[in-house]
Amino acid sequence: MGAAASAADKLDLDAVKALAGDKFDQAKFDELKDENGYISKEALLELARKGKDSFRTFTPATAKGGASIDPSKTAILCIEFQNEFATEGGKLNGAVASVMASTGMLDKTVDICAAARSAGAKVFHEAITFAEDASDNPNKGLGILAGCASDKLFTAGTWNAEFCEKMQPQEGDVVVIGKKGLDGFPDTDLEEKLIENQIETLALAGFLTNCCVESTMRTAYEKGYNVITLSDCCAATSQEGHDGATKGTFGMFSRTLLAEEFKAELSK
Repeated sequence: MGAAASAADKLDLDAVKALAGDKFDQAKFDELKDENGYISKEALLELARKGKDSFRTFTPATAKGGASIDPSKTAILCIEFQNEFATEGGKLNGAVASVMASTGMLDKTVDICAAARSAGAKVFHEAITFAEDASDNPNKGLGILAGCASDKLFTAGTWNAEFCEKMQPQEGDVVVIGKKGLDGFPDTDLEEKLIENQIETLALAGFLTNCCVESTMRTAYEKGYNVITLSDCCAATSQEGHDGATKGTFGMFSRTLLAEEFKAELSK
């Protein structure tokens, strides 16, 4: 039963239904209304917004950016720790090996994931895969996705597309399904699983620093998450590209931390 609202504060229910369309949640309305059958304008509008297929996860009033870290509401999203990148013999390993070595990102990610699990945070894993003929590649004629198609990268069902040995999902971890593009959200179950696990703080690690990590970071920021990027748990195809992101654009859309700094905050 919701808090009482005056008749003057009542918003026309038909107008709210029109805003929400067939997504209007009548059961939620019934739960929130007071003994007089009213709920506030604010609550009615919230029902309408959330009834729609809204891009944003959090409203302006509930956005989590800048919040303190609560491990029970925190996840590390490990992006594309697959053999194609992370293991010798992967088609892209040679391109990222020098930056991986400069940051020690693989071992640091293994360590921070273990610390997160111990603290009660979640570890998410997200791979990218394509059909051998690239028929599911969302933009195979342009840019980096064109390279994925022409070089047959991350082919589903192959060793190259599997998670690398050091970053195999553990019991209790969450595996995100459906990634085909650069951003970890579109056409995947990432947001569904974040909501299901009541995640508010999302820390990012993986490949490539200035591509899939940054793309996912920007969207998570727009959705209202408290976004953290672990700069020494990422790698790009050049040190210049890595530094340009971690020392430049990352700070516009996230809080940039080293793995040890994040570990310290998890244990507070």
